[in-house]
This record gives sequence, structure tokens and C-alpha cells, in this order.
Amino acid sequence: MKIGNFDLNKDGIYIIAELSANHGGEIGIAKETIKAAYDIGANAIKLQTYTADTITLDSDKEDFIIKGGTLWDDRKLYDLYKEAYLPWEWHKELFDYAREIGIDIFSSPFDKTAVDFLEEFNPSAYKIASFEITDYELIRYTASKMRPMIISTGIATIDEIQDAVDICREVGNENIVLLKCTSAYPASLEDANLSMIPNLAQTFGVISGFSDHTLGSTAPIVATTLGAKVIEKHFILDKSIGGADADFSMDKKEFKEMIEAVRNTEKLLGKVDYSMTEQKKLSRRFSRSLYVSKDIKKGEVFTEKNIRSVRPGYGMHPKYLKDILGKIAEKDFEFGEAFNR
Repeated sequence: MKIGNFDLNKDGIYIIAELSANHGGEIGIAKETIKAAYDIGANAIKLQTYTADTITLDSDKEDFIIKGGTLWDDRKLYDLYKEAYLPWEWHKELFDYAREIGIDIFSSPFDKTAVDFLEEFNPSAYKIASFEITDYELIRYTASKMRPMIISTGIATIDEIQDAVDICREVGNENIVLLKCTSAYPASLEDANLSMIPNLAQTFGVISGFSDHTLGSTAPIVATTLGAKVIEKHFILDKSIGGADADFSMDKKEFKEMIEAVRNTEKLLGKVDYSMTEQKKLSRRFSRSLYVSKDIKKGEVFTEKNIRSVRPGYGMHPKYLKDILGKIAEKDFEFGEAFNR
């Protein structure tokens, strides 16, 4: 499966820098953030495409007041999204700029009008946010565009995850990535449950990954060891920009260190390979082999006193020792000689 030119089965982990609300209301900051993401090695920058009116209602009723111990408690949903949204008129310039410098770019649509709008820019994928996984018609309409679908599973039941996958497949879209996600901001390590990453792939027959809201790089590193093919994390140019998502976003230095840690973890994991590499062959000189440990005259018997398994590895394999012991020497052997009979 490919996202843009990136092959998830061959090219390693696809790392997404989530811009979200970290633009400070200035397109210049958004572009600087895209450039920074490119400079530190992210594979993609992801936007969010909504307005306050497409995502909620401008209501003062209690249901629309945020509560529950979040960073945004007591704020009205409409006001939060009005502050955080990325203006639609910026999209073309940001898509053009990202492609000009060479970083992939796509977005999360939050309603059908956003999908129609984003189609103008030929995005490499679509991301369904965790809180939108229950919006089956949005998933159906987005999947029908036949672009890769990256779906966060944060608040979903197993049945809802299955429904989302089935909907994509019903419209003929098999390019599905499910992201393990804990929809808390920030998320605690205890709630990460990263063991679900391989289980998502196995249970639903898809590629799996991780949308991270924890603090630090530990979770992405562990996700890498568990087979995540996509890692997404909120990215902010500088936390002094502030905004709705700043507290749980990584700045440039932190994100760069995270990417380096993930790439190093990929190198460490490597692949299953029992072949004799050049390094293995070179190192075998320090392995054990059979050597003459005492001068042996022709006609003498080979014993454990005159033939031993020692380092280095230029003699016969130690597995032949049992076949040699008790046999008669057909020539003289000198102490320290590699035994090659």
C-alpha cells in the first residue's frame, strides 16, 4: 500500500506531523511549520479541514460547553473550533508550498463539503479523526474517493471499527490504515495499550499504526517495535505560539529527536536474516575451532589434551572433535597449529 510515493510495506514507517491548531492564526507560521517538518525528516504534514459551523452548532446550551477534565473545560465548542480551525483559503497555498519543497500533505475532512473541497488538491490520503469514526456517512463518502484511508480508533468500540473497515471495503476501497489512538490530550502511558497495534492489523486485515497523544518519544519507539507502519504526532514550530493543542504537541527539537529515535529503532529491528553476512564472516575469526594444544607425533592418538576447541576460528569446526578423538595421527602436528585434517 502506498501513500503518495511512500510504500508502507517497503519504505519503513510513515511519520506524520499533525499541524492541527498549531498555526497561531498566521499562514506564515503554518508554512514555517511545514518547512520545519520537512527539514527534520517527517514524511507528511497533515491539516484539519473544518469550520466551526461544519463541526458543531453555535449553541450556549450545556451540551455544547466542554467539561470532563480537559485542557478546554468551560469553553464553548463553537468558540474553540472557531479559534483553532485552519482557514480554507490557506489550503491551496499550503498544498502548493508543501509539494514545492517535497513533503507529502493531506488533511482530515470533518464533513462532506470538506471532502469536496480537498478533492481539488488531489490529496495523497484522507485521515478520519477519532471522534469522527462514528460518522459512517462521512467515512463512506470519503472512502468513495478511493484514496488511502487512515482512521484513528480512539473512541470506537470493536464493532464500530469493524463497521468503518467494512464501509471502506463496500465502496471498493481496500487501502486502509487503522491507528491505535487514545483520545485524551495529553494521554497517559497507562492508557496507551500499544499491544493493540499488532492486534488491529491481525483482527481487521489492515495496516496498523499509532496516533500519539502521550508526552515524549517513548510511545512512538515502542509502537515501532510492535509493527506500526504509520506514526502521527502533533507538531508545533515553537510552543510559545500557544493555541489549543500546544500543550501536547512536540516542538521542532523534540519532534526531530523522536524521528531519529524511531529511525534508529527501525535499524535495530532490521529483518529476520540467518544468512552469512560479511560482518558475520569477519567476526567468525573470533569463534572457536580445533587447534593443536600439544605437539603430536605421527602415530600418536588424538586426545582432549592435544586437540582442543579454542579461539580463534581458523581451524576445523568444534563439532568434529568427537569424530577425531581416539584416531591415530598420520603426520606430525605442532603446538598452536590450526587443526585441519
